[in-house]
Amino acid sequence: MNHWLKGVNLYLIGMMGAGKTTVGQLLAEQLDYRFFDTDAMIERVAGQSISQIFAESGETAFRTLESQVLSELSAYSRLAIATGGGIVMKRENWGYLRHGIVIWLDVPVEQLQARLAGDRSRPLLQGTDPMARLQALLAQRRPLYSQADVQVSYETGETPEQIAAKVMAQLRQVIKPERSSGNGVV
Repeated sequence: MNHWLKGVNLYLIGMMGAGKTTVGQLLAEQLDYRFFDTDAMIERVAGQSISQIFAESGETAFRTLESQVLSELSAYSRLAIATGGGIVMKRENWGYLRHGIVIWLDVPVEQLQARLAGDRSRPLLQGTDPMARLQALLAQRRPLYSQADVQVSYETGETPEQIAAKVMAQLRQVIKPERSSGNGVV
């Protein structure tokens, strides 16, 4: 068991297609944590796919559900949570994210495009120029993603297991073991 994390939740942020779900599952397995994907939870709660929610109720309704799910999950510990790419856009969500360690999976836009090519389940990428939309979303979100506690950059050809190993290595640098100062000053 990994006592060094003290049960602190891990929140994976980043663009759609960054691998948050896959890497989050690997981290949960390695840490003996439970894994949750906010998008999957939203679909379960709403009884609809993300695309249906966007089509029938709009992005604002989706973002409200997203915040509710994040709020509920943040009340627990020992969780690895893959979040939706836009979760960082609402200030209130940062209050929940800051209950744990925020990990940004930073993947180049060209790699995201290759991963998402032909994926029709992404409502924000529908339209005539999905690449331009992806670039615009990344430009808008990058300053918020950069506020993460840990940033792991994807290198071409890296496997999800290698990314998870990089996350673990950086987590060990971020989480310093408590040491007594020896002089009574805390």
